[in-house]
Amino acid sequence: MKPVRIAESRDPAHLQTAGRRAAIDVEDRRNLQALEAIAENAGITQRTLASKLGMALGLTNIYLRRLVRKGYVKCVNVQSNRLRYLLTPTGIAEKTRLTYEFMEYSLFLYGQVRTHLRAVLEPHLRENRRRVAVYGTGEAAELAYLSITELGLALVAVFDGANTGKFLGQIVQPIERHTDVEFDLLLVASLEPSEPLVERFVALGISRERVVTLR
Repeated sequence: MKPVRIAESRDPAHLQTAGRRAAIDVEDRRNLQALEAIAENAGITQRTLASKLGMALGLTNIYLRRLVRKGYVKCVNVQSNRLRYLLTPTGIAEKTRLTYEFMEYSLFLYGQVRTHLRAVLEPHLRENRRRVAVYGTGEAAELAYLSITELGLALVAVFDGANTGKFLGQIVQPIERHTDVEFDLLLVASLEPSEPLVERFVALGISRERVVTLR
């Protein structure tokens, strides 16, 4: 049996909207992160910004110049060897627009995840399979958690790659420790193609019947 998959709408209008929102997520997330970082700290260094964006220092320099060319950021010489970055009125407007777009996107995403997870998980509820483990610690995992609690399921573990610490009130564990936890279902909380992860979980001894994916 293959892992449970969520049926995707074939309605052209829906696909166009979903595609637009996906494009927003990919193309503009970094812009919003950069504009927020500069708004919080005008004296931020390129090295610090590179760390926040997960980019190489040289690429961050090119990226900042791009923001300047777009008119979002103004670069001011404070000292001979020190720069200060300021958001322009255009940059402030762009940050506001992107913030609104991402709020709208999150609401859209939550609605989709909630509807699909209810359809996917309700059959397991009828079989009293209520113990759910989540793989992932990102936005998709947070959205999935809301649906899990809404359906009265129990989150018993959070797994991820090399992540440590706590997430959703659970200590994040490597997936290799799945045998230490009793769970009925493993929910792969990712909006990216999940088949490689599913194959990895199967190789680790988790049956496909216990794996639920978001796509």
